[in-house]
Amino acid sequence: MPIPDLSFHSSTFYGLDVLEQMDFKPLYDKSIGIFTNKTAVNQKGSHILDLLKKHSKIDVKVIFTPQFGLFADQDKRFKMNNGEKYDPDHNARLVEVFGRNMKPPAWSVRDLDLIIIDIQDTGVRFSTYVATMTKILEVASEWSLPVIVLDRPNPLRGDRVDGPVVRSKFQSLEGYHIIPIRHGLTIGELAIMANEMGWIKDLKRANLTIIPMANWKRSHWLDNSEHPWIDPHPSIHSIKSNLSYSGFGLLEGTNLNDGRGTDRPYMRAGAPWMSGYHLADKLNNLNLPGVSISPVNYVPRMKQTDTSAPMYVNEQCSGVDINITNPNVFDPIATATSIIVLASQLYPREFKWAEFDRIDMLYGHSQLRVFSAQGKPANYLPPLWLKDVIKFNQFRQRFLIY
Repeated sequence: MPIPDLSFHSSTFYGLDVLEQMDFKPLYDKSIGIFTNKTAVNQKGSHILDLLKKHSKIDVKVIFTPQFGLFADQDKRFKMNNGEKYDPDHNARLVEVFGRNMKPPAWSVRDLDLIIIDIQDTGVRFSTYVATMTKILEVASEWSLPVIVLDRPNPLRGDRVDGPVVRSKFQSLEGYHIIPIRHGLTIGELAIMANEMGWIKDLKRANLTIIPMANWKRSHWLDNSEHPWIDPHPSIHSIKSNLSYSGFGLLEGTNLNDGRGTDRPYMRAGAPWMSGYHLADKLNNLNLPGVSISPVNYVPRMKQTDTSAPMYVNEQCSGVDINITNPNVFDPIATATSIIVLASQLYPREFKWAEFDRIDMLYGHSQLRVFSAQGKPANYLPPLWLKDVIKFNQFRQRFLIY
């Protein structure tokens, strides 16, 4: 849809806010499915499901839930009926599209007129929300179902691209499309790119509509918005941890603890066999931009909300903390790859890669693992992915809405 002219207003309007301004009329007299999670709120913090239940002309039949579910307290909100979970407010079935069902099953879409997608992405390729959205577009194309994406910002600015583009042999749910780690696209722009490039299975295309934002600028960070901050991931609690996740998410491909199990997820790295003072000294010699690095000793703990135990739970770890001093120049991918390369070279006996070369899937290439083995310094890597960044930035221009 055309970007609405709301320049007379100083606020940023997300796709949900724009649809609300239209009184949700495009959804009237339709049976709809919604792919969403807790992040789908308007400026006032009201969730899309709560907004829609006020409209008797809108029939929410199915709620599709991504990785990590819909709400943290979803067991309190939802009920069971014949072994199936449902939302009593809408009498809508809940269908998880992650894990057992990688895409919506046929019975869940058969009676729908329309699918709505409203979810806040992290702006980082590791997130599985984009892969799930593409699976939904695939099913929608098979059933000739229109899809409406309510656009939301890229939280890490829309004018920054960084990291290697994933190679086709290393594609996975955490690297589903041929994009860099930090892609600088909104969820709507990613949907257009996947749809128009034939990245949906068998080159299919969905009947896709984007309801765009108004007054959003590509130079905006998500915390510039008047909208309330809602964690887009169980371990991302601020814009700084979202930014550091674009690099420290790579630590999941190693046997380093990435700060989960502490109050600094994705802003800490350590292990029981490491000297944080030694690593911090080596890292500070690299003069990494926009960040200060200090040694730390800590013990990761399991929390009630954790779905899996953090690395080295209840063990004394030594490592480093990062403090982002300037988000505009901080390079999380260069910082994280420096930590990984130094750890592998300083502690060759203790350091290990995760099973099945998972690091290659996360990084998108075997270069990081190979360079570490060859003893090359980490600062050899950014010039290599800079070529990817330049090419992708040119390629993405035709899909930009803003």
